[in-house]
Amino acid sequence: MHREYHRWYSDRLGRDMELLTFGHAGKVVLFFPPRMGRFYDYENWGVVGALEDKINQGQLQLVCVDSIDEESLYNNNAHPQQKINRHLQYEQYILCEVLPLMRSKNANNDFGAAGCSLGAYHAANISLKHPELFSKLVCMSGRYDLTRAVKYFEDLFHGYHNQDIYFNMPLQFMANMDNEKQLQQIRNIDILLAIGETDPFIGDNYEFSEILGWKGTQHRFHTWEGYAHTARSWRKMVELYF
Repeated sequence: MHREYHRWYSDRLGRDMELLTFGHAGKVVLFFPPRMGRFYDYENWGVVGALEDKINQGQLQLVCVDSIDEESLYNNNAHPQQKINRHLQYEQYILCEVLPLMRSKNANNDFGAAGCSLGAYHAANISLKHPELFSKLVCMSGRYDLTRAVKYFEDLFHGYHNQDIYFNMPLQFMANMDNEKQLQQIRNIDILLAIGETDPFIGDNYEFSEILGWKGTQHRFHTWEGYAHTARSWRKMVELYF
């Protein structure tokens, strides 16, 4: 399996960033790691290996990016505005630095976005905000409104709310979206949601699915037995959904 390691200094983030790419041809999938995860996690957990046949056959390429969640959404020492500002800088890193690398891998701009846990949030958020860039979205064990406290998961912004936060919470901005051009672009994305039946965020997923349906977006929604918020489950999921 063709594998490349990339590292460069990001002017948008003011730090070095690392990522791994896998494959030599086919659709390029931008793969976000779980909460505060690293670019090598999916390789270490066998998630990449579960897709080895499709990668080697030239059907699929993966771009496994790093997170900066500890500097943004999960930085408990920062003011909520600082947290969302850092998140927006990360988005610009993805759009302006990682996407050009993806275009060098596929001149047809055949891109997908995917992630597990908080990575599913990142994938959904960037795809729905920029639907012209993506043709496939796979969200596994995701959470789509970080301002809601659910069981032992807190509101990451501690009651603080503004437009920057609103437009980065898929459950919030999708519910009120009325831009028909953007909605039509979203309807062109092959969207799949997967969640365990006992995952704390299953309610988020049901609501997300309902909102997508209200907006005329065809998508698939699968529930898995039990918690299914583990690398073992994600290995099985990617075999089915890519």
